[in-house]
Amino acid sequence: MAAALLACDWGTTNLRAWTLDAEGAVVAHREFELGVSKLAPGEAARRFQAEVRPALDAQHLPAILCGMVGSTLGWTVAPYADCPAGLAELAAGLIAVEAGAASVRIVPGLRCQGLAGSPDVMRGEETQLLGWAAQRADLSRGRQVVCHPGTHAKWVLIEDGRIVRFVTAMTGELFAVLSRHSVLKGEGPSDDPAAFDEGLAAAGEGDALAARLFTARARVVGGGRPAESTPSYLSGLLIGAEVAAVPRLLGLDRDQSVALLGDAALCAHYARAFEQRGIRSETFDGEAAALAGLFALYQLGARP
Repeated sequence: MAAALLACDWGTTNLRAWTLDAEGAVVAHREFELGVSKLAPGEAARRFQAEVRPALDAQHLPAILCGMVGSTLGWTVAPYADCPAGLAELAAGLIAVEAGAASVRIVPGLRCQGLAGSPDVMRGEETQLLGWAAQRADLSRGRQVVCHPGTHAKWVLIEDGRIVRFVTAMTGELFAVLSRHSVLKGEGPSDDPAAFDEGLAAAGEGDALAARLFTARARVVGGGRPAESTPSYLSGLLIGAEVAAVPRLLGLDRDQSVALLGDAALCAHYARAFEQRGIRSETFDGEAAALAGLFALYQLGARP
């Protein structure tokens, strides 16, 4: 297979890159520790040309990039497109950057009306979400509810292949901060199923989270639970609270099934939380969705 396109998901902590053939199939794949948070201003363009392109033998290929590379921390700002938006609106907002002879386009993020009258935003997830919806005809019709777990989890309403509204939950970042820099920090791995389920039960309906969080300490110092089980308990508590509370913010009822899109291990934790609450879910591969989205956007608006 001959490579025809360089596609990149360039986030805060790392960069994933693929070369794709003319039909969108993967030719090669590499990952780089070149997250935009690690780069100095103006460094993204230089390192993309000097490191990413040569590593994939893609010096002369057109490229399409999504993620935080289009933020104020990245290569250049790709302004947010407003919801409702589908692939056509994202393609119309692609930003071209100067990168030698081969074209490079950056995908815009998305913005919608958020909670308490303030906006909510995403960068990178929109490409996965719309790529996911474009993979099958049944997913691009009617109303779909998608949960995209991660550092900043996204709960998304998609109608007829367009993102209508979403809510962000900082569950992953909250877990990282609490488990490293608070009285809830623990040394054990977060893979204790019993402790995770205990945390899910303690999450209740997701209300009074600040009070519920202290149970992670009290169960150890006052209840004799092993300290090494704290990370799993805390993970269950935070994910359980998110799963209990966030759907209500989108006006969803308990009968609404949810598509889980992203990392398989993290999606498995959410699937367990959904199961405990009697919510139907199905898990989909995030990488395949990202590639589908990047290739579709190239076809729509980035061809030289």
